[in-house]
Amino acid sequence: MTENQLKKEIFNRYGAVTRARGCFLYTKKGVRLTDLYQAGGRAILGWGGGDAFTKFKNVLNRGITGFFVTEYDNQINKAVSELLQSPRQVIFTSCAQDFFPLWEPWNENHPGLSEIAKMDSVSVKPPLPWTDSLYMVCVKPGFDENKIFEKIDLPSPLIAAVTRSVYDLIKAMKEREEKNWFIYDQVLAKFFERKGPYLYPRISEDEYDDFVLFCLDKGIVINPDYNEHSIVPFGADKGVFTKLKNDERGLKYAAG
Repeated sequence: MTENQLKKEIFNRYGAVTRARGCFLYTKKGVRLTDLYQAGGRAILGWGGGDAFTKFKNVLNRGITGFFVTEYDNQINKAVSELLQSPRQVIFTSCAQDFFPLWEPWNENHPGLSEIAKMDSVSVKPPLPWTDSLYMVCVKPGFDENKIFEKIDLPSPLIAAVTRSVYDLIKAMKEREEKNWFIYDQVLAKFFERKGPYLYPRISEDEYDDFVLFCLDKGIVINPDYNEHSIVPFGADKGVFTKLKNDERGLKYAAG
């Protein structure tokens, strides 16, 4: 299933999404959906955007939207250097650079920070909603930028917002840990293999599209792509999974 198909399925069942906060989506029909998709990880810190959205508005209000160099061009480098624990320069691109390793926080399937620190380049998705087509290639000083294609220049308000989101991620990495994720295992472990906050389906690929719709019927939004992970909904009450746990249809999907 594609993201566009999932979008249509949400609309057909619940109407337009009118508000998004934390890991929840609120719809026109008054239904609250629990989001385990989280824009593929870009909304892992929540849909509200927090201080990052405030930073965006403040810089926008100052009118710093031109081609000129601003203080934010250097601040993003400092933020990512702190995140990856090694000196970095950020180059924004409009597509994934598949030949650079991807790093995600808490992801055991990706290189750890100690390994990343030795690499000349690494790709990172900004932890900020509405940046679906934006990637950060984080390179060490002296890296040949000609190896990177589809480079883009961002307006300063967006650079400032991404910078703030990186600092928010650094803070979250010190606060979120295993105890915040395993509390949902009683239900989710029947359907997913969990590694940190990331959920990988136990369901067969042939059944996965039907499982996506089953979850959606129960108010749960998961990643529509079988080959990509869903994410534990940080801060959600365990009760949001009651319908998923108690429905007889779920028995055919549950492992074991």
